[in-house]
Amino acid sequence: MSQALRDDDAVIVSIARTPIGRARKGALVDVRGDELARQVIAAVLERVPEVAVDDIEDLMLGTADPAGEQGFNMARVVATLLGHDGLPGTTVNRFCASSIQTTRMAFHAIRAGEGDAYLVAGTESTSRSAPPSSAGNPAFDEAAARTAESMRAGNGWHDPRLDGTVPDAYIMMGHTAEYVARVTGVTRGEQDAFALRSQLAAARSWEDGFFAREVVPVTLPDGTVVDRDDSVRAGTTLEGLAELEPVFAVGGTVTAGNACPLNDGASAAVVVSGRYAKERGLEPLARILSTGVSALSPEVMGLGPVESSRRALARAGLGIADLDIVEINEAFAVQVIASARELGIDEERQLNPFGGSIAIGHPFGATGVRLIGTLLNGLRTRDASLGMATLCVGGGQGMAIVLERLS
Repeated sequence: MSQALRDDDAVIVSIARTPIGRARKGALVDVRGDELARQVIAAVLERVPEVAVDDIEDLMLGTADPAGEQGFNMARVVATLLGHDGLPGTTVNRFCASSIQTTRMAFHAIRAGEGDAYLVAGTESTSRSAPPSSAGNPAFDEAAARTAESMRAGNGWHDPRLDGTVPDAYIMMGHTAEYVARVTGVTRGEQDAFALRSQLAAARSWEDGFFAREVVPVTLPDGTVVDRDDSVRAGTTLEGLAELEPVFAVGGTVTAGNACPLNDGASAAVVVSGRYAKERGLEPLARILSTGVSALSPEVMGLGPVESSRRALARAGLGIADLDIVEINEAFAVQVIASARELGIDEERQLNPFGGSIAIGHPFGATGVRLIGTLLNGLRTRDASLGMATLCVGGGQGMAIVLERLS
């Protein structure tokens, strides 16, 4: 499918992520979200010295919890931490898709002719952010308790919209995963088997150097250097996963083993126009072909990748069978399995072949660009061309991006 680079193409010329730490007990607990972003953005800029910072139109930074240390328009804070007082910055929140949203914004701006170079990034320090229940949302706890009580009593899913206790977007994500399991019939055994696959694939990807190619080390305040993910468990077994109790509902299927953990991390990329890449002698890694965003009932937010992927593929003039790799974010095994089946993805050939967020981790605001980086790393490893990254989004959304590898 590869075509000559057009002036208005949006191409990725540098991309990286930090190692991903386990929230509140992992290697990155002492690093602020803005500092994680600073370090990874500095690294992607260093890789492309041909890109002058003065040429960068905007720094767009995604985060799912833009409050506290991650508030005050963190993107602009990061720009000044980098020492670039003339670099504008905006902070974007689309929950788990926040940094794919920033990439989409750069794509659209370049296509519109409103700039030739952008920094896109995402960061999340879950260790240092307050959980929703302690951030002025008592209705969150009330709705969660009512849902748990309803499911324990065998009365089915409690919809908090019916009694006005909580806005849609605050439905607990684990409860939405249980609901997806109930409406799609994906079993506990299938979820555990998928989680085992993710853990073993991620362990292999660290052993063979795959992940080392996309990770830049983080320097801690005490000078220690962290260069590996915290959450990958090479010794995971199906028997061990089967012993874990359901977390969100009595008799449920979602456990700590078949869902992603809570994490800290950051990711970043440099996106430029085809014209700028040619003028500066840059070798593009990939061309952004299309994006898609969609919405659905918050109770089944895990199925968000389905419609958003269809929209992105239609805009690219492609079908699922044309793709070499599909990276679906592993918020919960159940939603990946259900979404992949609905889309007709070949789970053995295409789906998350190098391990996903169940093993690696899911620092919400950073995961979108992390997925893109893993996708490009995988396409390069397989000498393949076309791929898609997609994910569900809290509150009932989905987002997808389709890429063509160029080098």
